[in-house]
Amino acid sequence: MTVEIRDFTKRGSGIIFIVSAPSGAGKTTLTRRVLRDYPEMHLSVSFTTRAPRSGETPDKDYHFVSEKRFRRMLDAGGFAEWAEVHGNLYGTPRRVLERQLRRGTDVLLDIDVQGARQIKQHFVSAVAIFVLPPSLDELRRRLAGRGTDARKTIEQRWRHARHEIQEIQGYDYFIVNRDVKDAVKRLAAIIAAERLKVCRYTRKPG
Repeated sequence: MTVEIRDFTKRGSGIIFIVSAPSGAGKTTLTRRVLRDYPEMHLSVSFTTRAPRSGETPDKDYHFVSEKRFRRMLDAGGFAEWAEVHGNLYGTPRRVLERQLRRGTDVLLDIDVQGARQIKQHFVSAVAIFVLPPSLDELRRRLAGRGTDARKTIEQRWRHARHEIQEIQGYDYFIVNRDVKDAVKRLAAIIAAERLKVCRYTRKPG
C-alpha cells in the first residue's frame, strides 16, 4: 500500500513555538531571522509597560502601553500569559493567539520563562525552545555591548539569567547561540521537524 500526503487531513490547529532566553542571548534576532524562512508563521507581538528602546517600532516590536491599560486587559482575561520581568509587565494577547491557531497558522512566541510555563500549561502541544549564550561571561559582554542599559541594570539582568537557565528542564529543545547563522538553522530545523510529527495529523477515513 502506498501512503501519500493526501491520505492525511490538514492539521486541526496551528503550532505554538515558544522561544525563551536570558536577556542578551539573542532570541529576538533569531526569531526575526527565522521568519524569513517561514514567512507564513505569525510572530506574536506582546504588550509591555516598559519604554521603547532605541530602534524599536511600536506595534511591530511591542505594543507599548501604560500599566493602567495593561492591568485592565489582565483583569478582562485578555492575556494568554503574562509576567513581570525587571519591573515591567509583559503579556501575550489571548484573542490574537487563539484566532491564529484556529486558522491553522503556526505562531512564534518570543517570551520569558514565566510566560513559557503558563503557555505550556494551557497549550500542552506547544513547543518550547530555550536559547543559551555560549557562557555567562559572554552574556555579560553582550549586555554591556548593547549600550542600552545602565551598569546596575546589566548586573541585574546577568544575575537573573543564572536563575532563568535553571528553567531549561521545562523546555523541549535548546540552542546555544554561538553563531547567529548556525542558531537560525537549528531553530528552523526544529520547526520543520515539529511540523512533520505524525501525531499532529489525522488519517482520512477509509
